[in-house]
Formats: sequence, structure tokens, C-alpha cells
Amino acid sequence: MKTLKKGLVKTDEEIEIIAEGGKILRDILYGAAALVKPGVSSAGLNDFAESEIYKAVGRPSFKGYGTKKNPYPAGLCTSVNDVIVHGIPSRNAILKSGDIVGLDIGMEYKSLYTDTAITVAVGQISDVAKKLLETTKKCLDAAIKQAKAGNKIGDISHAMQSTAEAAGFSVVRDLVGHGVGYDVHEDPSVPCFGKKGTGELLREGMVLAIEPMLCEHEYFVKMDGDGWTIRTADGGLSAHFEHTVAITKNGARILT
Repeated sequence: MKTLKKGLVKTDEEIEIIAEGGKILRDILYGAAALVKPGVSSAGLNDFAESEIYKAVGRPSFKGYGTKKNPYPAGLCTSVNDVIVHGIPSRNAILKSGDIVGLDIGMEYKSLYTDTAITVAVGQISDVAKKLLETTKKCLDAAIKQAKAGNKIGDISHAMQSTAEAAGFSVVRDLVGHGVGYDVHEDPSVPCFGKKGTGELLREGMVLAIEPMLCEHEYFVKMDGDGWTIRTADGGLSAHFEHTVAITKNGARILT
């Protein structure tokens, strides 16, 4: 991973460009989500997402990200069931009824970056899976309400953790949200767990990728041999939702 940049407060003009790209990216993400059904390959979802990004004169910011020896090979992360993040699309990965799949996508547009994710059901899913998806979305909503000038990163983090744990789930500790805008990942880190009133002060102009990552059981993780796919160590389900959000004088502004 690249070293995160510091002190990155965006101008109003930059935030408007990020919002423009964010709206495009949101539409692409939901277009990919609409294609999710039993029998579809995760590679097919990636094909759609990459094609739409290029049509919008954007660049899939995840594709080629990472080290020269092992760059991420796709524009869309497709994380099925116990995979938390960074699942690699494949022609052989055929979705089936009962699965849940996290779709995480990033785009460079007019030299600025956005990042967003959603987890969706494939056909009929279990009650536990439904509750996990609903709770993860609630965690994102609760976190965004805390994304306002004068609060601290810990207020965002605590909102995610407390909402998840109240529903009987855990939040990932080894992965974090982050600043975004000038690059794919920037400072500050935005953990899914934390204490109120701690961490970096939130200021107007900050742009954050807030992304609760919840686990059905324990929050311990393991990585596959591909060097990217991160899944729950105990095989439990995981869900992931994400928005790019700007801190404004009127509170949080969702840009994706």
C-alpha cells in the first residue's frame, strides 16, 4: 500500500468535482448490483463496471493498484460470503442463491478519486444474512451522522462499533476507512471501532471514505494466497458498505 498523504483538506471546487464523479460512480455501482442474480459470474459484474467507468471518461482506480509484483487485477472488488474485502472477480466464481456479495468500486475522475461499496443478496438469503446487511447499512448511516466539523474520528468509529455490537455482530479491526480525493487512500484512517472524542479532529473540507465492515461472528481475518482476498478467519459471513463523504459547514455531505 502507498504511504498515506496528510493534511488534505479539499477546496469547494474540488469537492464539487468529487461529487460529480461520485454520482457517476454510485450509478455504476447500483447498475452492477442490479445485475446480481444466481448464475452470474463475478467477472461479468466487473466487465460491466469497468466498461461504464471508461464510458464516463474515468479510470478504475483499483485496477493496477498495489505493488508492481502483485497489482490488483480488476476495477471492481467482488467479495462473496465470508470474504470481507478485495475479492477478485473470476469467470469461475458463479453466484448462487443464498450468497451475499460485496461490491466495492473506486474511480479517478478529473484527477480526483471516489470510493463506494454495497453488499447485496443473491436470490433468497438467510435471516442472519439479511440482518447482517441491514445492520451494516445502519452502521454506515450512524457513522455519517457523526461526520461533522468539531467531532473526532473516534465519534465516527464508535458509531459503527456500537451499532454493530448492539445487533450481535463484530467490526473488523485490521482494516479501516480512510481519507480520499487526491489519491485512492489518504490520511486520516477511519477505523470501524473506537472511543468517542478520540482521534483526529474533523474539519470542513475533509473527504472521507467511511466503510463499516461487519462480521457475523469474530472479527479475526485471514488472507488468501492471492495476496488480496481477505476473509473471516472463522468462515462467518461478512458485509461491507461505504460512502465517500465530505465534511461541510452543514454536516456530512454524501458524495457517492
